[in-house]
Amino acid sequence: MILLDANLLLYAYNKSFSQQARARAWLEEVLSKSAPVGLPWTTLLAFVRISTNPQAFPEPLSIDEATSIVSELLDHPTVVIPEPPDTHWDTMMTLLMTMRVRGPEVMDAHLAALALGHGATLCSTDRGFARFRGVRLLNPLEERA
Repeated sequence: MILLDANLLLYAYNKSFSQQARARAWLEEVLSKSAPVGLPWTTLLAFVRISTNPQAFPEPLSIDEATSIVSELLDHPTVVIPEPPDTHWDTMMTLLMTMRVRGPEVMDAHLAALALGHGATLCSTDRGFARFRGVRLLNPLEERA
């Protein structure tokens, strides 16, 4: 399973991003495969919160547009909403304490713990996830040699 961070959805659906076409093509490609695509509630809610914020984007999505996108994603047969496993809090505590995480980084630790708990690859353009040991990462927009 792959687990998506909100930034990839934001890139894929907001035309103001220079890599929008590339992000959208990647998202459509992974959705066309049979492997599960994990979209945690935190990712979906962050997408709605940020994509509709006029302070974040010159042309934000309307709430109707953003929630319609989320509904379409949730209806996709390969999309799953990964629930935290029983070990989630212990994993979170380890990440929080080991990395001295605080503030907005707590949600990153939550996604990292979800990825670890499900053996998933965390897909994000945020290089900060590299600080969480053991998390497999993929930045699909990064140029590869």
